[in-house]
Amino acid sequence: MSSDQLTVHYNSARFNKSAAKLHQCPEDVGAEVAFAGRSNAGKSSAINTLTNNGKLARTSKTPGRTQLINFFDLNIEGLRIVDLPGYGYAKVPIEMKQHWQQHLDEYLQKRQCLQGVVLVMDIRHPMKEFDHMMVNWCQTSHMPLHVLLTKSDKLKKGPAQSTLLTIRKELTEVLGDLVTLQTFSALKKQNVDQLRQRLDSWLLPEQDEQPEE
Repeated sequence: MSSDQLTVHYNSARFNKSAAKLHQCPEDVGAEVAFAGRSNAGKSSAINTLTNNGKLARTSKTPGRTQLINFFDLNIEGLRIVDLPGYGYAKVPIEMKQHWQQHLDEYLQKRQCLQGVVLVMDIRHPMKEFDHMMVNWCQTSHMPLHVLLTKSDKLKKGPAQSTLLTIRKELTEVLGDLVTLQTFSALKKQNVDQLRQRLDSWLLPEQDEQPEE
């Protein structure tokens, strides 16, 4: 069956496995999209809203609980979403941060089935050090990047749109048409369909006929 006859049901997402190192990841076949973001940017909440499963990705009031690469299978065999470790938490020893960063870098550099990265940022605190690191990695590897500006319900529409346009201008100068952006609110469930369409375009590229945002 060709991909244009398939539909990804994100609410079908089911936990597959966690991996601390690249060799522990599922077989490098099929297609997957990875979610990355600093701690407390709303990454777990975004994944849970995308999949309509409040318990899928671990959320915690203690930032940095996600220390492993977590893989979730979708309804189509070989398709996955991936929850990458968050960074930026203060109470983790620097040696441990470096250990996680090394294995995250190996995943990003060597994972052949990775089709795109969703970079989750709190719209009130965008483009921190980790965000710049991810943008630079996507630039050097020519990896498509979708920026999810979360917690947009915390800002009025005007300031939220202004932030979106400012970051779009900054990142387009670096990544060109490799980057797309959107605002998002897990609390209000705003713009979830826009995120799903972007993921569809990566996981099922033959049916990517959606106009640019």
